[in-house]
Amino acid sequence: MSQQGGGHYYVPAPSAWPITGSLALLFMGFGAALSVNRIPLGYGLLATGFAILVYMMFGWFGTVAGESESGKFNKQVDKSFRWGMSWFIFSEVMFFGAFFGALYYMRMHSVPDLADLDNKMLWPDFTADWPTAGPGITEKFMPMGPWGLPAINTLILLTSGVTVTWAHWALKLNKRGQLKLGLFLTFALGFLFVGLQAYEYGHAYSEMNLKLSTGAYGASFFMLTGFHGFHVTLGSIMLFVIWCRVLKGHFSPENHFGFEGVAWYWHFVDVVWLGLFIFVYWLI
Repeated sequence: MSQQGGGHYYVPAPSAWPITGSLALLFMGFGAALSVNRIPLGYGLLATGFAILVYMMFGWFGTVAGESESGKFNKQVDKSFRWGMSWFIFSEVMFFGAFFGALYYMRMHSVPDLADLDNKMLWPDFTADWPTAGPGITEKFMPMGPWGLPAINTLILLTSGVTVTWAHWALKLNKRGQLKLGLFLTFALGFLFVGLQAYEYGHAYSEMNLKLSTGAYGASFFMLTGFHGFHVTLGSIMLFVIWCRVLKGHFSPENHFGFEGVAWYWHFVDVVWLGLFIFVYWLI
């Protein structure tokens, strides 16, 4: 099919990678279901599924990178990739928007309604104070404040946004040394963030009695920060892969959407964290 930009729109040959990924998700789904019910077989299935998924990612991403470097992707393919990544990030915005919306609804509607006079017969001692575990939960906990590790992690992610932008400009100017350094600093800061968040979780469990089971506040805190931490982990791995490709000489000032797509994702992760820092940590 001809299009503006010359050549033909590249259509890859039939591939086994999608069914391989589906098989990995099948193993992981059954493994997770059995594991949460403490059935020993589940742990083996989960590990098998994860191993297949890693194999699929190496194979599929390597195939696409090879197609890109061999010059098979023209401007129309590049545009398709950009639209695909844009819609993916939009879906992620909706994903986190749902959790932020749930947090807003709990704080502004559910908690005040449960403390209303009409409910005093059920929970006479419950008040509309946030943070709260909710009515009927008497276990004490301490909320996680904004200063200390959360503030340090905020500085880390903001700095990583600067370093990935620096790397992007270095790529456009074909300054490979700055590109390599900027990318290295970015994924290193990302992994540092994840490590500090893991330490924060350990502190919350052991010192503050703050757990996923701690009612409304605990569930919303760990769901929002936990999913964000998962996204930071994925983003850091993606940046590491891009860095490895840069070391192999991939990307040019004119053709580097693989880098740009990951940079877009990383900036999205930064923005979501700013929202978390304000609404989850600061406005407690």
